[in-house]
Amino acid sequence: MHNPKVIVQFQHSAIPEEWGSPQDGQARPGVVKRGIDDHDDIPDGEVPQADHLVFMVHGIGPVCDLRFRSIVECVDDFRTVSLKLLQSHFKKSVDEGKVRRVEFLPVHWHGALHGDATGVDRHIKKITLPSIGRLRHFTNETLLDILFYNSPTYCQTIVDKVSLEVNRLYELFMSRNPDFTGRVSVAGHSLGSLILFDILSNQTDITASPPASTLAKVKKSESAVEKQNNFPETRESNEAGLPQEDLPCLQEALESLTLAEYTSVLEKEKMDMESLLMCTIDDLKEMGIPLGPRKKIAKYVEELSARQAEKKILTDKRNLHNKQEESPPFDVHDGLEPPSRKLPVGASVSSIHVDYEHFETGTGQVSVRYNSLDFEPVNFFALGSPIGMFLTVRGVDRIEENYRLPTCKGFFNIYHPLDPVAYRLEPMILPDLDLKPLLVPHHKGRKRLHLELKESLSRMGSDLKHGVMSSLRLAWQTLNEFARAHTSSSQLQAELEKVADQIKEEEDKQQVEAEKLEGSESWREEELSVKIGMLNGGRRIDYVLQEKPIESFNEYLFALQSHLCYWESEDTALLILKEIYKSLNVFPDLTLH
Repeated sequence: MHNPKVIVQFQHSAIPEEWGSPQDGQARPGVVKRGIDDHDDIPDGEVPQADHLVFMVHGIGPVCDLRFRSIVECVDDFRTVSLKLLQSHFKKSVDEGKVRRVEFLPVHWHGALHGDATGVDRHIKKITLPSIGRLRHFTNETLLDILFYNSPTYCQTIVDKVSLEVNRLYELFMSRNPDFTGRVSVAGHSLGSLILFDILSNQTDITASPPASTLAKVKKSESAVEKQNNFPETRESNEAGLPQEDLPCLQEALESLTLAEYTSVLEKEKMDMESLLMCTIDDLKEMGIPLGPRKKIAKYVEELSARQAEKKILTDKRNLHNKQEESPPFDVHDGLEPPSRKLPVGASVSSIHVDYEHFETGTGQVSVRYNSLDFEPVNFFALGSPIGMFLTVRGVDRIEENYRLPTCKGFFNIYHPLDPVAYRLEPMILPDLDLKPLLVPHHKGRKRLHLELKESLSRMGSDLKHGVMSSLRLAWQTLNEFARAHTSSSQLQAELEKVADQIKEEEDKQQVEAEKLEGSESWREEELSVKIGMLNGGRRIDYVLQEKPIESFNEYLFALQSHLCYWESEDTALLILKEIYKSLNVFPDLTLH
């Protein structure tokens, strides 16, 4: 406190020390006032009741934009942008009480992977070179998440965290909003969209009978769970050909948890693995084991007990139904699907050695167990998504036209044209049809000025070329007639006719280009009416944003920024709002100009 009216607050910086400390002199004094001068300056705040709920999952790394903000801060900005767009584009519906607001909630999973639970950061730090520390820190915090998601060890951790966190937030939201009657959608950015796609691909639609491909996928998942739950070092074969699992010794279990120093404490109490499985967290506390190791041991015991129970159920089921079979119960050509089938999109597959199973189309996906969501989402919005690239790498060269997400009808792949991480999906469904992505309208109406200017200049250039060629053809015809009247050389006349034909051909070409530009709007309407499979209910899937005028000057300079632009993009937020309220039969006001 400098005086009774001036107070200065020095906040702690959230920036890691590796990136340096904030500069001095950034804190500014704030004037302390008693009472309120102007009540009109205080905003009314959000409407308590929400029409729709959207969960937003972040991509790689702990930060989501170039300002090093977390997913919580970025979603707050996205929520603010959506509220402004509701007032500007849905004003009539807001005034009539048909539209209230859309609630956006962040889903954070990065901490579960890089926290103390997995210990992966400690292992990575030991093997990281000391040079170029900031770049290596950036790589370990962000780019390695892509490798972690393709790892049989850590993919399960990521998938469990996202699905369980979404269910937890949904339950918490419903408990605090008991009058909420709206539907739910999900949105994912970058790697987060791929995680959501895999989760939604492995949901079960209980209202419809699954087709053969879905049935095969579910049965393969059971086989994958059985294989995954067996410890390779203790796997044996009994007389019926079924795997048996022995409990690991106490020392091996503690070493796998990096808690070998507590082996003597447990051995002093004459503990082995069987007695450890019967211990409670209070028993561990009485032995003097600290809170952190106590939690790790309790979680390990819980997971080991669950694996044993699950293995017993699967073994009993296999003994009952497959007693006489000598080959694996579900092969690629087991009759559930034709031999020439493609790999199901998002299917869980595994193998004995490295949790992979080889199909004729490629390696496939890491074998994990997917939790069921507590709701059925209406739409799935993928922002700057690499789904198409990952499916191709997994060996899925095509998505069947009749394929859809089991519990989600809407799917929108939204990307910036300069985004280096984004990939299209429509060419995987209709590879023979050359379709451009749908251009997302500018939130102020029509197209951005530089795009309209580019089209106008193209149309003007085409008209100018057409006019020049017409004038040239008329002049050449006059010259040709004059030459015919004053000479009898057949060779000269043939050359003149050849040049005249070339001019006429060029003129026709320019005429075709002019007609193509004039008919571009009608072509856009035809593209809108094209049916693109069932992934988005037959509607278009790929939507491209319009780049800003400054971004068109140097594409490489704004590549990274374009991948992080969605959190503050009014065009993206407006498209999401339109699709959400379209399902409620509410449409925006007339387009602004």
